[in-house]
Amino acid sequence: MLTYELKKQPGVPLYEALYRCIRRDILSGQLRAGEKLPSKRALAENLELSKVTVEAAYNQLLSEGFIRSEEKRGYYVEAVEHGQSASPTPVAAEAQAAEFPVDLTANGPAQFPFSVWSRLQRKVMLDQGLQLLSPMPNRGCLALRQAIAAHLAGFRDLHVSAEQIIIGAGTDFLYNLLVQLLGREKCYAVEEPGYQKIRQIYQAAGVSCVGARLDREGVRLDDLERASVLHFSPAHHFPTGLITPMRRRLALLEWASAGDRWIIEDDYDSEFRFNSHPVPAMQSLDRAGRVIYMNTFSRSLAPAIRISYMVLPPALMERFRQSFGFYSCTVSSFEQYALAEFLTQGYFEKHINRMRKFYKSRRNRILEELERCPFAERLTVLEQDAGLHFLVRVDTPRSDGRLTELCAQAGIRVRCLSEYYSGPVPKTAQHCLVVNYGGVREENIPNALMRLTQFVGNGRLQSGENML
Repeated sequence: MLTYELKKQPGVPLYEALYRCIRRDILSGQLRAGEKLPSKRALAENLELSKVTVEAAYNQLLSEGFIRSEEKRGYYVEAVEHGQSASPTPVAAEAQAAEFPVDLTANGPAQFPFSVWSRLQRKVMLDQGLQLLSPMPNRGCLALRQAIAAHLAGFRDLHVSAEQIIIGAGTDFLYNLLVQLLGREKCYAVEEPGYQKIRQIYQAAGVSCVGARLDREGVRLDDLERASVLHFSPAHHFPTGLITPMRRRLALLEWASAGDRWIIEDDYDSEFRFNSHPVPAMQSLDRAGRVIYMNTFSRSLAPAIRISYMVLPPALMERFRQSFGFYSCTVSSFEQYALAEFLTQGYFEKHINRMRKFYKSRRNRILEELERCPFAERLTVLEQDAGLHFLVRVDTPRSDGRLTELCAQAGIRVRCLSEYYSGPVPKTAQHCLVVNYGGVREENIPNALMRLTQFVGNGRLQSGENML
Protein backbone atom coordinates (compact mmCIF):
# COMPACT_ATOMS: atom_id res chain seq x y z
CA MET A 1 0.00 0.00 0.00
CA LEU A 2 1.27 3.48 -0.88
CA THR A 3 2.16 5.50 2.22
CA TYR A 4 3.06 9.18 2.14
CA GLU A 5 3.32 11.94 4.72
CA LEU A 6 1.25 14.68 3.17
CA LYS A 7 1.67 18.06 4.79
CA LYS A 8 -0.54 21.01 4.05
CA GLN A 9 1.30 23.84 2.33
CA PRO A 10 -0.06 27.28 1.45
CA GLY A 11 -1.51 27.22 -2.06
CA VAL A 12 -0.91 23.46 -2.49
CA PRO A 13 -4.09 21.32 -2.22
CA LEU A 14 -3.76 17.81 -0.81
CA TYR A 15 -4.61 16.15 -4.11
CA GLU A 16 -1.75 18.06 -5.76
CA ALA A 17 0.67 16.89 -3.03
CA LEU A 18 -0.49 13.27 -3.52
CA TYR A 19 -0.18 13.59 -7.30
CA ARG A 20 3.43 14.79 -6.95
CA CYS A 21 4.36 11.91 -4.62
CA ILE A 22 2.98 9.23 -6.95
CA ARG A 23 4.47 10.93 -10.02
CA ARG A 24 7.89 11.05 -8.32
CA ASP A 25 7.74 7.32 -7.53
CA ILE A 26 6.79 6.51 -11.13
CA LEU A 27 9.63 8.59 -12.59
CA SER A 28 12.16 7.11 -10.15
CA GLY A 29 11.10 3.54 -10.95
CA GLN A 30 9.86 2.78 -7.45
CA LEU A 31 6.45 2.19 -9.02
CA ARG A 32 7.09 -0.06 -12.01
CA ALA A 33 5.27 -0.16 -15.35
CA GLY A 34 2.21 -2.42 -15.14
CA GLU A 35 2.03 -2.28 -11.35
CA LYS A 36 -1.50 -1.94 -10.03
CA LEU A 37 -2.28 1.04 -7.83
CA PRO A 38 -4.55 0.83 -4.77
CA SER A 39 -8.22 1.53 -5.34
CA LYS A 40 -9.37 5.06 -4.61
CA ARG A 41 -11.25 3.92 -1.52
CA ALA A 42 -8.37 1.81 -0.15
CA LEU A 43 -5.78 4.57 -0.67
CA ALA A 44 -8.11 7.17 0.86
CA GLU A 45 -8.56 5.04 3.97
CA ASN A 46 -4.83 4.32 4.27
CA LEU A 47 -3.83 8.00 3.96
CA GLU A 48 -6.87 9.26 5.88
CA LEU A 49 -7.96 11.38 2.95
CA SER A 50 -11.29 11.80 1.25
CA LYS A 51 -12.03 9.65 -1.77
CA VAL A 52 -12.51 12.85 -3.79
CA THR A 53 -8.91 13.90 -3.04
CA VAL A 54 -7.50 10.58 -4.26
CA GLU A 55 -9.73 10.66 -7.33
CA ALA A 56 -8.48 14.15 -8.24
CA ALA A 57 -4.83 13.00 -7.93
CA TYR A 58 -5.50 9.91 -10.08
CA ASN A 59 -7.28 12.03 -12.70
CA GLN A 60 -4.26 14.34 -12.94
CA LEU A 61 -1.94 11.34 -13.40
CA LEU A 62 -4.31 9.93 -16.03
CA SER A 63 -4.38 13.17 -18.00
CA GLU A 64 -0.55 13.29 -18.10
CA GLY A 65 -0.19 9.64 -19.11
CA PHE A 66 1.53 8.38 -15.97
CA ILE A 67 -1.20 5.83 -15.25
CA ARG A 68 -4.03 4.15 -17.17
CA SER A 69 -7.48 3.07 -16.12
CA GLU A 70 -8.87 -0.37 -17.00
CA GLU A 71 -12.61 -0.80 -16.61
CA LYS A 72 -13.60 -2.95 -13.62
CA ARG A 73 -9.92 -3.68 -12.91
CA GLY A 74 -8.44 -0.44 -11.55
CA TYR A 75 -5.48 1.81 -12.20
CA TYR A 76 -2.08 0.70 -13.54
CA VAL A 77 1.29 2.44 -13.92
CA GLU A 78 2.21 3.29 -17.50
CA ALA A 79 5.69 2.74 -18.95
CA VAL A 80 7.59 6.00 -18.47
CA GLU A 81 11.32 6.55 -18.99
CA HIS A 82 12.86 6.99 -15.57
CA GLY A 83 14.06 10.52 -14.96
CA GLN A 84 12.22 12.05 -17.91
CA SER A 85 11.21 15.65 -17.48
CA ALA A 86 7.49 16.28 -17.56
CA SER A 87 6.15 19.73 -18.32
CA PRO A 88 4.47 21.29 -15.30
CA THR A 89 0.71 21.61 -15.51
CA PRO A 90 -1.01 24.89 -14.64
CA VAL A 91 -2.26 23.19 -11.47
CA ALA A 92 1.32 22.39 -10.44
CA ALA A 93 2.82 25.79 -11.24
CA GLU A 94 2.55 27.21 -7.72
CA ALA A 95 3.60 23.93 -6.11
CA GLN A 96 6.73 23.76 -8.26
CA ALA A 97 8.36 26.71 -6.52
CA ALA A 98 8.06 24.89 -3.19
CA GLU A 99 9.23 21.61 -4.73
CA PHE A 100 12.30 23.18 -6.35
CA PRO A 101 13.88 25.90 -4.18
CA VAL A 102 16.61 26.12 -6.86
CA ASP A 103 15.18 26.18 -10.38
CA LEU A 104 17.99 26.20 -12.94
CA THR A 105 15.58 26.07 -15.89
CA ALA A 106 13.66 29.31 -15.26
CA ASN A 107 14.02 32.60 -17.15
CA GLY A 108 12.20 34.96 -14.82
CA PRO A 109 13.38 38.59 -14.61
CA ALA A 110 15.76 39.37 -11.74
CA GLN A 111 14.85 43.07 -11.72
CA PHE A 112 12.52 45.38 -13.60
CA PRO A 113 12.57 49.23 -13.67
CA PHE A 114 8.97 49.61 -12.48
CA SER A 115 9.26 53.27 -11.43
CA VAL A 116 10.77 54.35 -14.75
CA TRP A 117 8.34 52.24 -16.78
CA SER A 118 5.26 53.58 -14.94
CA ARG A 119 6.49 57.17 -15.32
CA LEU A 120 6.97 56.67 -19.06
CA GLN A 121 3.51 55.14 -19.37
CA ARG A 122 1.96 58.21 -17.75
CA LYS A 123 3.96 60.42 -20.12
CA VAL A 124 2.72 58.43 -23.12
CA MET A 125 -0.89 58.81 -22.02
CA LEU A 126 -0.49 62.58 -21.68
CA ASP A 127 1.49 63.04 -24.90
CA GLN A 128 -0.45 60.70 -27.18
CA GLY A 129 -3.97 60.97 -25.74
CA LEU A 130 -6.64 59.69 -28.13
CA GLN A 131 -4.00 58.77 -30.68
CA LEU A 132 -3.38 55.65 -28.58
CA LEU A 133 -6.82 54.42 -29.67
CA SER A 134 -6.14 54.80 -33.39
CA PRO A 135 -5.10 51.85 -35.61
CA MET A 136 -1.36 51.21 -35.81
CA PRO A 137 0.68 50.63 -38.98
CA ASN A 138 0.88 46.88 -39.58
CA ARG A 139 4.66 46.94 -39.13
CA GLY A 140 4.35 48.72 -35.77
CA CYS A 141 4.69 52.19 -34.31
CA LEU A 142 7.13 54.32 -36.34
CA ALA A 143 8.64 55.84 -33.17
CA LEU A 144 9.49 52.37 -31.84
CA ARG A 145 10.89 51.18 -35.17
CA GLN A 146 13.11 54.26 -35.33
CA ALA A 147 14.27 53.69 -31.75
CA ILE A 148 15.09 50.05 -32.51
CA ALA A 149 17.03 51.04 -35.64
CA ALA A 150 19.10 53.52 -33.61
CA HIS A 151 19.71 50.91 -30.91
CA LEU A 152 20.87 48.31 -33.46
CA ALA A 153 23.28 50.79 -35.01
CA GLY A 154 24.90 51.61 -31.68
CA PHE A 155 24.81 48.20 -30.04
CA ARG A 156 25.03 45.67 -32.88
CA ASP A 157 26.75 47.72 -35.63
CA LEU A 158 23.68 46.99 -37.74
CA HIS A 159 22.61 49.93 -39.89
CA VAL A 160 19.06 49.42 -41.12
CA SER A 161 16.07 51.58 -41.92
CA ALA A 162 12.99 51.72 -39.70
CA GLU A 163 11.11 50.71 -42.87
CA GLN A 164 12.75 47.26 -42.70
CA ILE A 165 11.51 46.50 -39.16
CA ILE A 166 8.34 44.60 -38.23
CA ILE A 167 7.07 44.55 -34.63
CA GLY A 168 5.24 41.46 -33.34
CA ALA A 169 3.84 40.03 -30.12
CA GLY A 170 6.62 37.55 -29.41
CA THR A 171 8.92 35.60 -31.68
CA ASP A 172 6.32 32.80 -31.99
CA PHE A 173 4.14 35.13 -34.08
CA LEU A 174 7.08 36.26 -36.20
CA TYR A 175 8.18 32.67 -36.91
CA ASN A 176 4.73 31.88 -38.26
CA LEU A 177 4.74 35.06 -40.32
CA LEU A 178 8.07 34.09 -41.85
CA VAL A 179 6.75 30.66 -42.83
CA GLN A 180 4.02 32.38 -44.86
CA LEU A 181 6.46 34.91 -46.28
CA LEU A 182 9.17 32.43 -47.32
CA GLY A 183 6.82 29.61 -48.32
CA ARG A 184 5.71 26.33 -46.76
CA GLU A 185 7.42 24.26 -49.43
CA LYS A 186 10.86 25.10 -48.04
CA CYS A 187 12.78 22.84 -45.67
CA TYR A 188 13.92 24.54 -42.45
CA ALA A 189 17.16 23.60 -40.70
CA VAL A 190 17.24 24.11 -36.93
CA GLU A 191 20.16 23.65 -34.58
CA GLU A 192 20.80 20.22 -33.07
CA PRO A 193 20.89 20.40 -30.09
CA GLY A 194 18.65 23.39 -29.77
CA TYR A 195 15.61 25.06 -28.31
CA GLN A 196 12.95 22.49 -29.18
CA LYS A 197 10.10 25.01 -29.26
CA ILE A 198 11.47 26.49 -32.51
CA ARG A 199 11.23 23.12 -34.26
CA GLN A 200 7.75 22.57 -32.81
CA ILE A 201 6.49 25.92 -34.13
CA TYR A 202 7.78 25.27 -37.63
CA GLN A 203 6.38 21.76 -37.70
CA ALA A 204 3.02 23.00 -36.42
CA ALA A 205 3.06 25.54 -39.27
CA GLY A 206 3.28 22.67 -41.76
CA VAL A 207 6.89 22.89 -42.93
CA SER A 208 9.51 20.14 -42.89
CA CYS A 209 12.44 20.47 -40.51
CA VAL A 210 15.90 18.90 -40.39
CA GLY A 211 18.45 19.06 -37.62
CA ALA A 212 21.70 20.90 -38.29
CA ARG A 213 24.39 19.42 -36.07
CA LEU A 214 27.02 21.59 -34.40
CA ASP A 215 30.78 21.32 -34.28
CA ARG A 216 33.11 23.66 -32.39
CA GLU A 217 32.41 26.47 -34.90
CA GLY A 218 28.64 26.14 -34.97
CA VAL A 219 26.27 24.78 -37.62
CA ARG A 220 27.80 22.21 -39.98
CA LEU A 221 27.35 23.02 -43.66
CA ASP A 222 27.12 19.36 -44.67
CA ASP A 223 23.78 19.16 -42.81
CA LEU A 224 22.24 21.89 -44.99
CA GLU A 225 21.98 19.92 -48.24
CA ARG A 226 18.19 19.54 -48.00
CA ALA A 227 17.50 22.91 -46.37
CA SER A 228 16.72 26.24 -47.95
CA VAL A 229 16.17 28.12 -44.66
CA LEU A 230 18.55 28.05 -41.68
CA HIS A 231 17.38 29.24 -38.26
CA PHE A 232 20.29 29.64 -35.86
CA SER A 233 21.85 31.79 -33.11
CA PRO A 234 25.40 32.77 -34.13
CA ALA A 235 25.98 35.23 -31.25
CA HIS A 236 25.22 32.74 -28.48
CA HIS A 237 23.79 29.30 -29.09
CA PHE A 238 21.42 27.73 -26.61
CA PRO A 239 22.12 25.41 -24.90
CA THR A 240 25.81 24.87 -25.82
CA GLY A 241 26.84 28.54 -25.50
CA LEU A 242 28.88 28.39 -28.73
CA ILE A 243 29.69 31.55 -30.69
CA THR A 244 29.97 31.15 -34.45
CA PRO A 245 33.37 32.54 -35.61
CA MET A 246 33.80 34.73 -38.66
CA ARG A 247 35.07 31.93 -40.91
CA ARG A 248 31.90 29.86 -40.45
CA ARG A 249 29.68 32.94 -40.74
CA LEU A 250 31.14 33.80 -44.13
CA ALA A 251 30.74 30.20 -45.28
CA LEU A 252 27.08 30.23 -44.29
CA LEU A 253 26.53 33.54 -46.08
CA GLU A 254 28.05 32.01 -49.20
CA TRP A 255 25.68 29.03 -48.83
CA ALA A 256 22.67 31.37 -48.60
CA SER A 257 23.68 33.51 -51.59
CA ALA A 258 24.14 30.46 -53.84
CA GLY A 259 20.40 30.00 -54.36
CA ASP A 260 16.94 30.81 -53.06
CA ARG A 261 18.07 30.34 -49.46
CA TRP A 262 17.58 32.34 -46.31
CA ILE A 263 19.24 32.68 -42.92
CA ILE A 264 17.16 33.60 -39.85
CA GLU A 265 19.60 35.15 -37.39
CA ASP A 266 18.07 34.70 -33.93
CA ASP A 267 20.03 37.14 -31.76
CA TYR A 268 18.79 35.55 -28.55
CA ASP A 269 20.64 36.60 -25.38
CA SER A 270 23.20 38.72 -27.23
CA GLU A 271 22.91 41.60 -24.72
CA PHE A 272 24.44 39.62 -21.88
CA ARG A 273 28.15 39.19 -22.52
CA PHE A 274 30.46 39.79 -19.57
CA ASN A 275 34.08 39.74 -20.74
CA SER A 276 33.86 41.20 -24.25
CA HIS A 277 31.71 43.30 -26.54
CA PRO A 278 28.88 41.54 -28.42
CA VAL A 279 29.93 39.98 -31.71
CA PRO A 280 28.67 42.06 -34.70
CA ALA A 281 25.35 40.88 -36.08
CA MET A 282 25.58 38.53 -39.03
CA GLN A 283 23.19 40.68 -41.06
CA SER A 284 25.81 43.46 -40.98
CA LEU A 285 28.01 41.15 -43.13
CA ASP A 286 25.23 40.28 -45.58
CA ARG A 287 25.68 41.80 -49.04
CA ALA A 288 23.21 39.57 -50.89
CA GLY A 289 20.14 40.39 -48.76
CA ARG A 290 19.63 36.82 -47.50
CA VAL A 291 19.71 37.35 -43.69
CA ILE A 292 16.63 38.03 -41.55
CA TYR A 293 17.54 39.45 -38.15
CA MET A 294 15.32 38.71 -35.11
CA ASN A 295 15.38 39.74 -31.47
CA THR A 296 13.05 40.21 -28.53
CA PHE A 297 12.65 42.35 -25.42
CA SER A 298 11.11 39.43 -23.51
CA ARG A 299 14.57 38.27 -22.42
CA SER A 300 16.20 41.62 -21.67
CA LEU A 301 13.20 43.18 -19.87
CA ALA A 302 10.65 40.53 -18.83
CA PRO A 303 8.88 37.51 -20.39
CA ALA A 304 5.54 39.27 -19.91
CA ILE A 305 6.58 42.06 -22.29
CA ARG A 306 5.71 40.31 -25.53
CA ILE A 307 7.47 42.68 -27.92
CA SER A 308 9.75 41.18 -30.53
CA TYR A 309 10.91 42.40 -33.91
CA MET A 310 12.57 41.29 -37.12
CA VAL A 311 14.57 43.15 -39.74
CA LEU A 312 13.80 42.08 -43.31
CA PRO A 313 16.08 42.64 -46.32
CA PRO A 314 14.50 45.29 -48.62
CA ALA A 315 13.36 42.79 -51.27
CA LEU A 316 11.68 40.60 -48.68
CA MET A 317 10.00 43.62 -47.09
CA GLU A 318 8.55 44.51 -50.49
CA ARG A 319 7.15 40.98 -50.73
CA PHE A 320 5.60 41.45 -47.28
CA ARG A 321 3.97 44.73 -48.33
CA GLN A 322 2.45 43.20 -51.45
CA SER A 323 1.26 39.88 -50.04
CA PHE A 324 0.69 40.44 -46.31
CA GLY A 325 -0.09 44.11 -45.94
CA PHE A 326 -3.56 43.18 -44.65
CA TYR A 327 -2.14 41.97 -41.31
CA SER A 328 -2.64 44.19 -38.27
CA CYS A 329 0.08 44.87 -35.72
CA THR A 330 -0.25 42.48 -32.76
CA VAL A 331 1.25 44.75 -30.06
CA SER A 332 -0.79 47.51 -28.40
CA SER A 333 0.17 51.08 -29.24
CA PHE A 334 0.41 51.91 -25.52
CA GLU A 335 3.23 49.40 -24.95
CA GLN A 336 5.01 50.37 -28.16
CA TYR A 337 5.13 54.08 -27.35
CA ALA A 338 6.32 53.33 -23.79
CA LEU A 339 9.12 51.10 -25.08
CA ALA A 340 10.09 53.73 -27.66
CA GLU A 341 10.52 56.28 -24.85
CA PHE A 342 12.46 53.71 -22.80
CA LEU A 343 14.90 53.23 -25.69
CA THR A 344 15.30 56.82 -26.89
CA GLN A 345 15.84 58.27 -23.39
CA GLY A 346 18.67 55.83 -22.68
CA TYR A 347 16.89 53.81 -19.99
CA PHE A 348 17.26 50.53 -21.87
CA GLU A 349 21.04 50.91 -22.14
CA LYS A 350 21.26 51.73 -18.43
CA HIS A 351 19.05 48.75 -17.60
CA ILE A 352 21.21 46.36 -19.67
CA ASN A 353 24.42 47.66 -18.08
CA ARG A 354 22.93 47.23 -14.63
CA MET A 355 21.69 43.74 -15.46
CA ARG A 356 25.08 42.71 -16.83
CA LYS A 357 26.70 43.57 -13.50
CA PHE A 358 23.90 41.90 -11.57
CA TYR A 359 23.96 38.66 -13.59
CA LYS A 360 27.76 38.53 -13.59
CA SER A 361 27.70 38.74 -9.80
CA ARG A 362 25.03 36.03 -9.62
CA ARG A 363 27.00 33.79 -11.98
CA ASN A 364 30.15 34.24 -9.92
CA ARG A 365 28.27 33.43 -6.73
CA ILE A 366 26.95 30.19 -8.21
CA LEU A 367 30.41 29.25 -9.52
CA GLU A 368 31.88 29.86 -6.07
CA GLU A 369 29.28 27.59 -4.48
CA LEU A 370 30.07 24.87 -7.02
CA GLU A 371 33.81 25.21 -6.30
CA ARG A 372 33.16 24.81 -2.56
CA CYS A 373 30.92 21.76 -2.76
CA PRO A 374 32.48 18.41 -1.68
CA PHE A 375 32.28 16.88 -5.17
CA ALA A 376 33.76 19.93 -6.96
CA GLU A 377 36.60 17.85 -8.40
CA ARG A 378 34.02 15.96 -10.48
CA LEU A 379 32.58 19.14 -12.04
CA THR A 380 33.88 21.00 -15.11
CA VAL A 381 32.30 24.36 -16.00
CA LEU A 382 31.99 25.18 -19.72
CA GLU A 383 30.92 28.25 -21.74
CA GLN A 384 30.48 30.55 -18.74
CA ASP A 385 31.24 33.92 -20.37
CA ALA A 386 28.17 34.56 -22.54
CA GLY A 387 24.45 34.65 -21.94
CA LEU A 388 22.54 33.67 -18.83
CA HIS A 389 23.51 30.02 -18.68
CA PHE A 390 26.55 27.78 -18.65
CA LEU A 391 27.25 24.06 -18.79
CA VAL A 392 28.54 21.80 -16.03
CA ARG A 393 30.03 18.47 -17.04
CA VAL A 394 29.70 15.87 -14.29
CA ASP A 395 32.12 12.97 -13.95
CA THR A 396 29.62 10.26 -12.98
CA PRO A 397 28.56 6.78 -14.08
CA ARG A 398 24.92 7.71 -13.62
CA SER A 399 22.55 8.21 -16.53
CA ASP A 400 21.35 11.71 -17.30
CA GLY A 401 17.86 10.76 -16.16
CA ARG A 402 19.13 9.55 -12.80
CA LEU A 403 21.38 12.62 -12.45
CA THR A 404 18.51 15.08 -12.90
CA GLU A 405 16.29 12.95 -10.64
CA LEU A 406 18.89 13.04 -7.87
CA CYS A 407 19.12 16.83 -8.19
CA ALA A 408 15.32 17.09 -8.09
CA GLN A 409 15.17 15.10 -4.86
CA ALA A 410 17.61 17.64 -3.38
CA GLY A 411 15.35 20.50 -4.53
CA ILE A 412 17.34 21.44 -7.64
CA ARG A 413 15.45 21.54 -10.94
CA VAL A 414 17.86 21.26 -13.86
CA ARG A 415 17.97 19.81 -17.37
CA CYS A 416 20.71 17.90 -19.12
CA LEU A 417 22.18 18.84 -22.49
CA SER A 418 20.98 15.49 -23.85
CA GLU A 419 17.35 16.62 -23.41
CA TYR A 420 17.83 19.24 -26.15
CA TYR A 421 18.51 16.64 -28.85
CA SER A 422 15.67 15.43 -31.05
CA GLY A 423 17.79 12.56 -32.42
CA PRO A 424 20.71 10.43 -31.22
CA VAL A 425 22.74 11.94 -28.38
CA PRO A 426 26.53 11.79 -28.81
CA LYS A 427 28.59 10.60 -25.85
CA THR A 428 30.22 14.03 -25.57
CA ALA A 429 26.81 15.56 -24.77
CA GLN A 430 26.04 13.20 -21.90
CA HIS A 431 26.47 13.97 -18.18
CA CYS A 432 26.30 17.69 -18.92
CA LEU A 433 23.94 19.98 -16.96
CA VAL A 434 22.52 23.19 -18.45
CA VAL A 435 22.63 25.74 -15.63
CA ASN A 436 20.25 28.59 -16.47
CA TYR A 437 20.73 31.12 -13.68
CA GLY A 438 18.57 33.97 -14.98
CA GLY A 439 15.67 33.25 -12.62
CA VAL A 440 17.38 31.39 -9.78
CA ARG A 441 17.26 32.53 -6.15
CA GLU A 442 20.92 32.32 -5.27
CA GLU A 443 20.35 32.36 -1.51
CA ASN A 444 18.80 28.88 -1.82
CA ILE A 445 21.80 27.33 -3.57
CA PRO A 446 24.06 26.50 -0.55
CA ASN A 447 21.31 24.55 1.23
CA ALA A 448 20.36 22.71 -1.97
CA LEU A 449 23.96 21.66 -2.63
CA MET A 450 24.28 20.57 1.00
CA ARG A 451 21.14 18.47 0.63
CA LEU A 452 22.52 16.96 -2.56
CA THR A 453 25.81 16.13 -0.81
CA GLN A 454 24.04 14.62 2.20
CA PHE A 455 21.66 12.68 -0.01
CA VAL A 456 24.51 11.14 -1.95
CA GLY A 457 26.66 10.61 1.13
CA ASN A 458 23.97 9.02 3.29
CA GLY A 459 23.81 5.94 1.13
CA ARG A 460 20.28 6.66 -0.13
CA LEU A 461 21.14 5.22 -3.51
CA GLN A 462 19.76 2.47 -5.63
CA SER A 463 21.35 -0.93 -5.17
CA GLY A 464 24.83 -1.08 -6.73
CA GLU A 465 24.86 2.64 -7.63
CA ASN A 466 27.99 4.71 -7.20
CA MET A 467 28.23 8.17 -5.71
CA LEU A 468 28.88 11.32 -7.71
